[in-house]
Amino acid sequence: MKVIGVVGLPASGKGEFSKIAAATGIPVVVMGDMIRKAVKDARIDPTDVNLGTTANRLRAERGMDAIGQLCVPEVERQTAPLVLIDGIRGDTEVNLFHKAFPKFTLIRIDSSFENRLSRVVARGRSDDFQTAGELHNRDERELGWGLGKALKQANVRVENNGTLDEFSVAVHKLLNEIRSDP
Repeated sequence: MKVIGVVGLPASGKGEFSKIAAATGIPVVVMGDMIRKAVKDARIDPTDVNLGTTANRLRAERGMDAIGQLCVPEVERQTAPLVLIDGIRGDTEVNLFHKAFPKFTLIRIDSSFENRLSRVVARGRSDDFQTAGELHNRDERELGWGLGKALKQANVRVENNGTLDEFSVAVHKLLNEIRSDP
């Protein structure tokens, strides 16, 4: 089984990448879903603060690859030849996935701060925010988890500063290349 991971700053397009992949039949394991499940199990509201606090607690208790550890069994349950892990936040998670899945490829999604801010304001998730300062704070929190190091480990880079159609074409092309590579 080939496993690909998607990494990027908040609102860079990881979720859109995953939607496109899922629409082509690729199973997607979302790291954020592991945190959302922990928040739900703790019976607290799924706000940005609570999700961030829970992610920090899990990492403090189990190590910086804690969320990745929760994902490995989910990936292993899949029977498809290609599986995607969405939402990698740190280099320790990348290292874990390389160990667990010898055919692991890390894909970096890049997008400007301005584009990311306009997306996060428009999407309206419970953990989203409305200001540039809040996005900056979220970037800093995730960079503190090793996101910057993970971004540097990417095997492939995809720009997401154009239209959704342009991004979709680039993602489809990349997925076809990955599928056809033995």
